[in-house]
Amino acid sequence: MPSNSPTPDDFIKGGLYVVALPIGHPRDITLRALDVLGSVDVMAAEDTRSAARFLRRHGIRVPLISCHEHNEEERARQLMTRLRNGESVALVSDAGTPCVSDPGYRLVREAVSEGIPVVPVPGVSAAITALSASGLPTDSFVFIGFPPRKKNKRNALLASIADQRRTLIFYESPRRIVDLLETASEIFGDRKAVLAREMTKSHEEFLRGTLSEIADRLTRRDAVKGEVTLLVAGRDASAEDSTPEQIREEIRKRLSAPGATASRVSRDVARAFGLSKREVYAQTLALVRSGDDGTVDGQRVGRQRPDARTPISRGRGEEGPNAKHRAKR
Repeated sequence: MPSNSPTPDDFIKGGLYVVALPIGHPRDITLRALDVLGSVDVMAAEDTRSAARFLRRHGIRVPLISCHEHNEEERARQLMTRLRNGESVALVSDAGTPCVSDPGYRLVREAVSEGIPVVPVPGVSAAITALSASGLPTDSFVFIGFPPRKKNKRNALLASIADQRRTLIFYESPRRIVDLLETASEIFGDRKAVLAREMTKSHEEFLRGTLSEIADRLTRRDAVKGEVTLLVAGRDASAEDSTPEQIREEIRKRLSAPGATASRVSRDVARAFGLSKREVYAQTLALVRSGDDGTVDGQRVGRQRPDARTPISRGRGEEGPNAKHRAKR
């Protein structure tokens, strides 16, 4: 057995060890994890190159086999054969805890179904690391992981969790994070949020503010780089205490102010009541059309469609709730 340290007394021969690795700082590894990695017969890694660098750093020699999203089904069969023959396997991801928005689920499921011991070796998780430093409520939360890439499916997911009062945790690609922030702001309302980037690395960053504020800061950059974890505050319970008539009255009041536009009013009302900007925007246009409020900037909207891209005030050139970010892109 390849090993550089004595086998731990509680080591299970023929077991599947699910081992968490650091998400950035190389010293964020547990002593137990190092003992286990030095005792198994094979290490199944999402990225064998990064795993090899990690093992060299700690002076551990163990055979490596790849196990990633493109070959996980085949690798699970091969590794199950080795486990049945009494070999011990360590499952690791590129960073953090395996199976949490990372490969490994199929192998763990098969091992459990056959009664093979599955042993967790806990450590770092990006979701918990970000939550602990976020300043958002930590007593209850919902881990979403990566939202769907396709717009319709992503919007449907966000709509289905919009009423959650618990803190929401997302993973997202730096290339798609601004779109997620903007869409979440429309569907959830402009809630408080925290974006954690490059955690435990030299360029670690936490951005705090509302969803739209964080999106605005990111659009001002040439590029967004690094691993991203987004945390969004749950729906404010006070929003559920507001009656539809209270919301309509607030819309009327704000529309009557000099220089008011439907876009700005819907944004402000959504933020005040913790509601979706898209929902409030539709209500605002409905009030304007019905003549319940009168005019916007001295002009009646008439029969314009309640669409986020419909100009509401020709003199000011206002568009929908996300006009500012669309203009920048």
